Amino acid sequence: MEKLQVRTPDRVALIDITHQVQETVSRAGFKDGLCFINIPHTTAAVTINENADPDVERDIITALNKLIPFQDNYRHMEGNSAAHIKSSLFGPTEIIIVEEGRLKLGTWQGIYLCEFDGPRNRQVWIKFM
Repeated sequence: MEKLQVRTPDRVALIDITHQVQETVSRAGFKDGLCFINIPHTTAAVTINENADPDVERDIITALNKLIPFQDNYRHMEGNSAAHIKSSLFGPTEIIIVEEGRLKLGTWQGIYLCEFDGPRNRQVWIKFM
């Protein structure tokens, strides 16, 4: 298993980690199979979405914050219930096909670490099969 360390910049952020994941695939010499990406945190997640226009990231964050506000009479005593809910919606894992040493993503697709309770130091776990 490979691990990436990512420092997130804001309370809520989508961080494009596509390049780091591809570098990990290349460094490992992995040629064909599946790449599992797992985020081992309860207030962060991973997703695949468009990485050509940064407005998509901003629009996703804006919509999420409207749907799941930071304050809404939550009971969780740490005060980060919104982050737990958002991470549950996105989920901790993505699986990507690898062919000839390259991640098989669509033309506009990128891999994002989703931060919902930052800024923090986060881990990204990568496993090949």
